[in-house]
Amino acid sequence: MSPAGCPHVNSFKVDNWKQNLRVIYQCFVWSGSAETRKRKAKSCICHMCGAHLNRLHSCLYCVFFACFAKKHIHEHAKSKRHNLAIDLLYGGIYCFMCQDYIYDKDMEQIAKEEQRKAWKIQGKTGSMRSFECALCASGIGEKYSTWEPTKRELELLRHNPKRRRITSNCTIGLRGLINLGNTCFMNCIVQALTHTPLLRDFFLSDRHKCEMQSNSCLVCEMSQLFQEFYSGHRSPHIPFRLLHLVWTHARHLAGYEQQDAHEFLIAALDVLHRHCKDDNGKKANNPNHCNCIIDQIFTGGLQSDVTCQVCHGVSTTIDPFWDISLDLPGSSTPFWPLSPGGDGSALNGESHTTGATTLTDCLRRFTRPEHLGSSAKIKCSGCHSYQESTKQLTMKKLPIVACFHLKRFEHSAKLRRKITTYVSFPLELDMTPFMASSKESRMNGQYQQTVDPFNNDNKYSLFAVVNHQGTLESGHYTTFIRQHKDQWFKCDDAIITKASIKDVLDSEGYLLFYHKQFLEYE
Repeated sequence: MSPAGCPHVNSFKVDNWKQNLRVIYQCFVWSGSAETRKRKAKSCICHMCGAHLNRLHSCLYCVFFACFAKKHIHEHAKSKRHNLAIDLLYGGIYCFMCQDYIYDKDMEQIAKEEQRKAWKIQGKTGSMRSFECALCASGIGEKYSTWEPTKRELELLRHNPKRRRITSNCTIGLRGLINLGNTCFMNCIVQALTHTPLLRDFFLSDRHKCEMQSNSCLVCEMSQLFQEFYSGHRSPHIPFRLLHLVWTHARHLAGYEQQDAHEFLIAALDVLHRHCKDDNGKKANNPNHCNCIIDQIFTGGLQSDVTCQVCHGVSTTIDPFWDISLDLPGSSTPFWPLSPGGDGSALNGESHTTGATTLTDCLRRFTRPEHLGSSAKIKCSGCHSYQESTKQLTMKKLPIVACFHLKRFEHSAKLRRKITTYVSFPLELDMTPFMASSKESRMNGQYQQTVDPFNNDNKYSLFAVVNHQGTLESGHYTTFIRQHKDQWFKCDDAIITKASIKDVLDSEGYLLFYHKQFLEYE
């Protein structure tokens, strides 16, 4: 929630607004009595699709309930210009103009008072613990109260008055890494990971609970690494323990030879994923059913549609991914002719005026239909025989952090070389044109390439770029990382220098890290 408050709440604060808001909290949010719970169960359904779930919100201006997840409440807000709605599970107020849950002192006070009243009513009919269990089971509201420091915490604050201020020029988190002998491939990935916002928040809040017997947990070492990076120390860090653990758990990367940064990234994510535990305390062995922090941040879903050319039947599979590898012009893989103004280019502010290939071009190629040919026939379940088909990849589920791997290193039986084709990439990226839902809309004739101010689900911001200088045989990795909104730094092993946005966007690009602009709780 924004601590500065929202300027749009004043339009709601007229006449008897406080009493109206109290009624909404009493009847449709906290629902303390059995009668109000029954009323909520009967009344609170989406007025557009009839669903009970999908994060129902109520309009604050009229009697209208609708889904937040399916954007039905967004459509109502847009058509009626009713800019405020309330989350019927948690009680938060959402402003469609600010596109965020907002904070208002008066509204917050009413919410707290009504929540306490509901707790008291429930306390009279049963134990508080059974009440909490009932709330969670029924989904009528959850017992979350505002955090307040304990006496012990207040005592610690009094005895430690020194505070660390985070300003726009703050260098906390910037720290060089000593090269231990051709380990720039590791250093550049560590810099990208330590500046991944949600990963940083996880490790700095001491969320990892290790149950490994020996001192071989990579997650524990990453946790220590984050502490080192954000300790305020300026001297370069020596990541010898991290290198040792990488050699232990990913033996193909052991030794002092130069390794591929992309290969190290995937290996590191894999080991971190295996050493994490999900919310149920089970080992995170299945990437399809894992709730570890790595999968929460990096895992997306790639949809593959194989269409029979005879009966047009479609076979669909969805596979998890941690990154997307994109072919480049100049490789032995045929690259389609560029068509200026195609899907996504205008949406992402990219142009072909200079003749340069864009990241959007690469994504268009990645998601275009591909004819598999007569040598790769598949057995069609509709025709019951082997038929030619087309295959198309689209994004079913986007990760919080999207990593794009530009395939600059080509290895084949005939040649080994580096592809130096310049690829233009944007600071902000909209992935909407490459979603499976966009493909379905286009097939139904509904998709229009327009910017919807209410739909920010698929928009990303660039926060790290890994570059490779040199040749396939002899090269060096560096990283550009974003420290604050428009402050960029170049990390070259132990040396950290200020960089401009132009420096970042003019770089060759090998690994591009984008972070979602808007996050929603599932």
